[in-house]
Amino acid sequence: MTATQEPPDHATGVGRGRFRSGDLALIQLLIDQAIDDDTTLLSEADLIDQVQQIESVQASLAALQSTRIRAFARAHVENRLTDDRTDRSDRSRTDVERLHRSVVAQVQLACRVSTTEARTRVANARDLHSGLDHIRGLHIAGELSAAKVTAIAVECRDLDPRRRRQVDTRLATHDLTRYGIGRLRAMTRRLVAEIAPEHFRARVHAAAAERRVTLRPAPDAMSYLTAYLPVAQGAACLAALQKAFVQVQVDPAPLTRSRGQVLADTLVERVTGQATATAVNLEVQVTVPVQSLLDPTSPLPAEIPGLGPVPVELLATSEGTASLRRLLTDQGLVIGGDSRQRTFTGLLATLVKARAGNRCTEPYCDAPLRHIDHIHRAADGGRTELDNGRGLCEFHNHIREQPGWHVARGPDGVTTTTPTGHTYRGPD
Repeated sequence: MTATQEPPDHATGVGRGRFRSGDLALIQLLIDQAIDDDTTLLSEADLIDQVQQIESVQASLAALQSTRIRAFARAHVENRLTDDRTDRSDRSRTDVERLHRSVVAQVQLACRVSTTEARTRVANARDLHSGLDHIRGLHIAGELSAAKVTAIAVECRDLDPRRRRQVDTRLATHDLTRYGIGRLRAMTRRLVAEIAPEHFRARVHAAAAERRVTLRPAPDAMSYLTAYLPVAQGAACLAALQKAFVQVQVDPAPLTRSRGQVLADTLVERVTGQATATAVNLEVQVTVPVQSLLDPTSPLPAEIPGLGPVPVELLATSEGTASLRRLLTDQGLVIGGDSRQRTFTGLLATLVKARAGNRCTEPYCDAPLRHIDHIHRAADGGRTELDNGRGLCEFHNHIREQPGWHVARGPDGVTTTTPTGHTYRGPD
């Protein structure tokens, strides 16, 4: 390993002679050595000092990464626009948005994060150099973590540079290093409301239009049902559930459930119209290991795609009219199932979705599955069969259609190649 390794000729955003790729390798080497240090020789105070220092280094490295993301984004867009033979005045906003999606997709793969997180990092890299100079300085100095910087930047999103600079100046009058994420977010939001009241009102109205309900998996066969509502409606819902608990408390029957249990059960009963929370009426797709069918004592659990494993006995209930569509698996691979579809296409789609766990199979993306894509494009002769199908979110299904993106199935699984030539292997 050499500390003076030059970057490749195609590398962008790397200052030759100032900060070479080998310097990052040297940092990694120092970290590897520090991990193996004998910590028994250090006092408790020394260890806490190192914990603080490491936190600061993490923040500074995140700031460094942000500058490289910005440099890559600018180089990628400029190079593609230069390659485009059309006149700049004829380029549509769609072309710019298409290039932005390509930047986000490549950052997502390089950072091994979700698409949402990649969008945030790209936006932060832009905004920190467009009015948030004080915040960027604290970030580089390691005094503000990436999470705190994001909390501030998100509240300033879509402000013009002049107003963003005004917010930055007002924030500079406070010792921001003393505040937690919640306080930083609230402080920035108040400043935005004062400096750009019309923008703040527009954001509130736009947010109301985005109201929605989502379901995410939780540990221990549980789930998070989340409602994104205007604050008044959210408060009204919670007040109604709390009132239900008060009514249960005054009931002469013994109270056998906690406050949280009563609120949760009441929510289910009122949303579904059921008499009790456990009387669920639905059809659930469940993957069942074939070993569990052959051996009743097998410890292998069933799994609801997208929500995780559940004990088999939890699915057997005398209440409600829950019906299960079984999809047989062997070592995690879907090998068959009970079909209720009349066409092969319907069953094939079900199998592909189940194999993907109802999540996007692009590396590091956990977004819900929205599309089924041909790995070998149908236009190029790819067949519509289980081995040639993969589940994707809408973003990644569209991004592969852009120039320079290639997807192929190899002996080690499905791989994605980006316009820069980097290759990433999808999850098994």
